[in-house]
Amino acid sequence: MSDSRWVSSSMPYLTPRDRGQSDTWGAEAVARGGKGGQRIVHAGEVPASDEVADLLGVAAGGAVVVRRRIIELNGRPCELTDTYYPAAIARGTRLAERGKIPGGAVTLLAELGHRGARVREDVTARMPGPDEREALHLEADEPVLRLSRLTLNDADQPIQADLIVMPAHRQQLRYEIRIG
Repeated sequence: MSDSRWVSSSMPYLTPRDRGQSDTWGAEAVARGGKGGQRIVHAGEVPASDEVADLLGVAAGGAVVVRRRIIELNGRPCELTDTYYPAAIARGTRLAERGKIPGGAVTLLAELGHRGARVREDVTARMPGPDEREALHLEADEPVLRLSRLTLNDADQPIQADLIVMPAHRQQLRYEIRIG
């Protein structure tokens, strides 16, 4: 990977993997000649912040399940991802545990009967907070992109919310929309 900027499309991350396939990030990194990994720094129930409550349609302070991860490319942190699930979906499943999920969380959600049918993403740019700067190894003047992704099922019920922070100068987001 000669270019230090990563061009990312969300589509592969929204589709369940076939049984036995690795997670999407690992497969994408390998396909581009790198090694993708992740460190799960926390998994379990937490009170929903106002933002997460709004995304998932739960009461602020109500229980949700979160998986907090540091995503790495070739051993270097490239993304901070907090993924939230309604407790009714994730409580008592591998989503609430720190272990890696074979095929990824979207695959497990599908196995549990929760398939995404619609996704809404919002992207903003800002300066990182001190903890984000440290975790992503950024200089004081380097901004981040923040992607908020909400996945809804075919009944328009929220099943997953991702809050992702990534270095702006190392990222390009690509959106392809099929009409008709």
